[in-house]
Amino acid sequence: MGSKYTKRYSEEFKRDAIALVDSTGKTVTAVARDLGVSSESLRGWYRQAKTDRGEGRPGELTMAEREELKRLRKLAAEQAKTIEVLRKAAVFFAKESDR
Repeated sequence: MGSKYTKRYSEEFKRDAIALVDSTGKTVTAVARDLGVSSESLRGWYRQAKTDRGEGRPGELTMAEREELKRLRKLAAEQAKTIEVLRKAAVFFAKESDR
């Protein structure tokens, strides 16, 4: 279970940390220890950066693809709500016209 006091890091910090892993030849764990961040956090940032550069495993989504998926899911949820309202309205008006 994660802490409710999750520390947020800037995109610049993340980029610099990833660059350190690439340029120093140190392991992700060693760089994370040097920077005082969780090795799992740095490992996730590094994996995502590799995917964004086209070096990730097949099927992994780039950040742009993740954002697009998030946007499309939000749009689909909004449309589902609209359809439900219209369905209820159609049922209501069908009952009213039967009177």
